[in-house]
Amino acid sequence: MNSKDKILEYLQENQFATGKQLSEFIGISRQAVNKHLKVLIQNGSLIKEGVTRGAVYRAPSSKRKIPSKKRLGKTYLLADLEEDKVFQEVALLLNLRQEISKSALKIVHYAFTEILNNAIDHSVSGKCRIEVSLDQYRFNFCIRDFGIGVFYSIFTKFDLPDENAAIGELIKGKTTTMREKHTGEGIFFTSKSADSVFFRSHKIKLIFENQKKDVFVEEKKFIKGTEVFFSISKRSKRRLDKIFSQFAPEEFDFRFERTRALVRLFQQDYVSRSEAKRLLYGLEKFKEIILDFEGVKTIGQGFADEIFRVFKKAHPDKIIKIENISPTLKPIINHVVDNKFK
Repeated sequence: MNSKDKILEYLQENQFATGKQLSEFIGISRQAVNKHLKVLIQNGSLIKEGVTRGAVYRAPSSKRKIPSKKRLGKTYLLADLEEDKVFQEVALLLNLRQEISKSALKIVHYAFTEILNNAIDHSVSGKCRIEVSLDQYRFNFCIRDFGIGVFYSIFTKFDLPDENAAIGELIKGKTTTMREKHTGEGIFFTSKSADSVFFRSHKIKLIFENQKKDVFVEEKKFIKGTEVFFSISKRSKRRLDKIFSQFAPEEFDFRFERTRALVRLFQQDYVSRSEAKRLLYGLEKFKEIILDFEGVKTIGQGFADEIFRVFKKAHPDKIIKIENISPTLKPIINHVVDNKFK
């Protein structure tokens, strides 16, 4: 059976398909599939609906309607709500076990239940709104409560200067306002597992674009409570165990002992010891600290001394590593440390 016949056979059984699905079914490249599809369309054997990546193909005799995006939305009272039962309800209604890959399902299960649990335990809100959607390529969920707000909660609990300072604590990990019930890992690992995810509260929107390996902050119109939007490819090859192992590796007995601090997220120019202390706040909880200096333009000797000599002397068991630092800034750090950073 040639490739054109295989395409027609697949469409007789499945009514419609994308170019990617046909490529995977036949075992040939997308470019090769496109050549066969062009011939089949020209001779009237197939009909193309849509354009570019959103295009699907069907036989002219097929009457089945190509499904649009599936959406669910529901408001829940948070009192006595069980996050895992809500997820099972969503998974059943959208048939997630068939619709998305096993690795994507594990990630979605983890992230959804962690974020909903945070709303239940931390938000001080009577209710939350949950919306989920599933299309040809992606699964998305949005969980919105109407309570205290995630950045405001951290800001007040840890007596920080303002809500913006809470952003850094959230990114570092192990930050929780309820230590007796939570480790502070849920938001951290959720932020690493999505293709893209944002946390919005009051005027702050913290965005993680993991496919671009970028994190940034936007100022938005004030909203009450916290909104979390999570998106992942239905065929994602991300593995939750590998994400955990990056920050909870075997050498640390698989405990969450490694973190990465994006220095530029606080500011681009650092001079004083007080700025260093602000950056270091909470990092003593980890065994290994990676300081990512990408985008940082200026550091002062007092700033460097506070981190690489004073903090290190107070915590000799801590491992401090630096990444993405400008060559012009290295001498300032090397001036205050015995073991030179290369």
